[in-house]
Amino acid sequence: MKKQLFLFLTLIIFTLVGCSNDELSGEKPPTVTVKLANETHETKLGTYCWKNGCVDTAGPVELLEGTEPIKVKPDAKITFSMDFQPKPTEFHLLQISEENENEISIENNSFLAPTNKGVYYYSFGVRWMDAESENVSNGDAFYSFSLEVE
Repeated sequence: MKKQLFLFLTLIIFTLVGCSNDELSGEKPPTVTVKLANETHETKLGTYCWKNGCVDTAGPVELLEGTEPIKVKPDAKITFSMDFQPKPTEFHLLQISEENENEISIENNSFLAPTNKGVYYYSFGVRWMDAESENVSNGDAFYSFSLEVE
């Protein structure tokens, strides 16, 4: 019994020490905005793991319920902006529509809006991977926003 308790406590301490990172400041991950033309729009912070632990939220569709989508033209250029150092090392963008979910390519912090009219929900995931330890994340966050292609 003592051996199991010792192993359990060791695992908890190892996990807490392994998740802490002095480079990632603040109580929560930084804010992310999306820019199109001369307009800037806030995203909504969803699930994240940061210095003080992890928070789990609903997915983008549920998280954005009751909010107005950002109105865009087909093929509009959408750019992500984050005023934070260090920058994340990994980026992923998931597009959710009534028909399906698609991974969207991001180039130079940007992507193009869909060509078909409709409402699209997005989950923008970022990670700060440890430079010294392979497959170790120092922090991650998922941001949600929606577009209405007119």
